[in-house]
Amino acid sequence: MNAVIEADLYRYGGLTGWKGFLKGILIPGFRYTYLLRKAAMHSKYSLAGVFFRLMLRRYSFKYGFQVAVQATIGKGFYIGHFGAIVISPYARLGSNCNVAQGVTIGQTNRGRSKGTPVIGDFVWIGANAVVVGGIRIGNNVLIAPNAYVNFDVSDNAIVVGNPGKIIEREDPTAEYIEHVLP
Repeated sequence: MNAVIEADLYRYGGLTGWKGFLKGILIPGFRYTYLLRKAAMHSKYSLAGVFFRLMLRRYSFKYGFQVAVQATIGKGFYIGHFGAIVISPYARLGSNCNVAQGVTIGQTNRGRSKGTPVIGDFVWIGANAVVVGGIRIGNNVLIAPNAYVNFDVSDNAIVVGNPGKIIEREDPTAEYIEHVLP
């Protein structure tokens, strides 16, 4: 098993090894992440690439996830609940990020924040949060449920509300992001 998939698996309750993999594959978030990683590893036109993309498409409809294979997602990616998650093909997420249901990480096509988000490490994004535009989200950031973020956020912060408001806090993701491989 490759190191990125092992880190993803470990995020789901500390699962490791092949026994852990067999348990993890039954969890919708890990199953989808596994297929996403495998589809990204293989050429679009190879037999394995076609197989994993077809499986990924099937589970996209089943779970409501729309995470592009082209998106850059660091190790330890965790999908907390299934249902209506959209991540742009140009988005970049760091290591050990959590995404809940209803999250949109998308592109803005005009204006001063034209582009897609760059999200740091150890970021927790709550249910129905929207993160859009050519912005940077720092490391160790908690984006509260229903927050709308279209501005840069520095390290060690909590973003709440619509429009978003930044609250500086030391270690805001403590006890939110668990089971992280060193």
